[in-house]
This record gives sequence, C-alpha cells and structure tokens, in this order.
Amino acid sequence: TTIIAVEFEGGVVLGSDSRVSAGDSVVNRVFNKLAPIHNRIYCALSGSAADAQAVADMAHYYMEVHSIEMEAPPLVMAAANLVKGISYKYKEEILAHLIVAGWDRKNRGQVYGTLGGMITRQPFAIGGSGSTYIYGFVDSAFKPGMSREKCERFAVQALSLAMQRDGSSGGVIYLVTVTEDGTKETIISGDDIPRFYDL
Repeated sequence: TTIIAVEFEGGVVLGSDSRVSAGDSVVNRVFNKLAPIHNRIYCALSGSAADAQAVADMAHYYMEVHSIEMEAPPLVMAAANLVKGISYKYKEEILAHLIVAGWDRKNRGQVYGTLGGMITRQPFAIGGSGSTYIYGFVDSAFKPGMSREKCERFAVQALSLAMQRDGSSGGVIYLVTVTEDGTKETIISGDDIPRFYDL
C-alpha cells in the first residue's frame, strides 16, 4: 500500500494505490483505500485491509451520530481524534494506520497522521509499505503554498513512483480532492499513470 494526503489553500488532496496483497499474492487489484468518514472528511487506509476498513466504518458511524447531535458538520480534528482513539484502544488487536484529511469551516483543509495513539497535523503525510521508497522524493518535491493542481500532480507522482518500486503497491491511482464546494473523485489507470522517467 501507498497512501498520501496533502493540504493546499482551501482543501486537501488524498491519494492511494489500489493493490491488496496477502503474502506474495495480489488478492484485489482495484480496492479503493480512500474511505469517507463524513461529507468532507476522508481517511486513507493502510495496514491490514480488514482492520483499516473496520476502523473507518466505526469512525463513519460515530461521525454521523456526532453531526446529528451537534446539528452541524463535524470538524476534521474531531474525526482524527476519533480514529486515533479507536486505533489506540484496539492497538493489540488491529494492524492499521490511517491518515485523516478533509475540510471544515473552522480550519479549512487539514491533514492528520494518527499513528500509535497520537495525532499530528502536517502539511502532507504518507504511509504504507510504498512510502519508504518515496521519502526523498516527497521531501524534495513538496513546496509550501502549492496550488490545488500542483498538489494533485505531487500526489500522483509520489504514488506512481512508489507503485513502481514497491511490490505491495500497484493497480490504479485513486485521488480525492476535498474543498468547501465538495469532493471530486478521480481514477488514474493504465497509460495515464506517469512513469518515473516522465516525471
């Protein structure tokens, strides 16, 4: 797996590959690892697919209830705290790392890493087995204040590079852009996925 989320002025971009593997076998080629928690809040899933899905499903349920009780859309920070709490509570039973990202009226676009019972807001975050191959790339390519289009390109380039290097990452690229206006989902497949020498 390779997952990424990036903040830009006015929103966030989340991206993932689509390969689910069990040992040396690919068991799903087109699994969408970007799960909605609420209308403008998503989480990117890595680790055990079943465990990560279970955490995302729980977070989705609780965020729906929370928004009904508050009579308002939830904050991204609230969703990140919830995911952190679930992940920490079941840390002995589950193997999952989720990045929570989205948009709310209070703090606009936000990205949170939720590893090990701690949350940290970051301008961008990466995760999954493929992330180990692209730390140098993202550190050199990321620039504060990038536009929406540059953030989308940055995410696609990082994912395509990881998918070429990591045997547990592959398939298609799922991309979700979240802004005040809503969400836009994109699938990049086949020859539309850039090759490293095209970057």
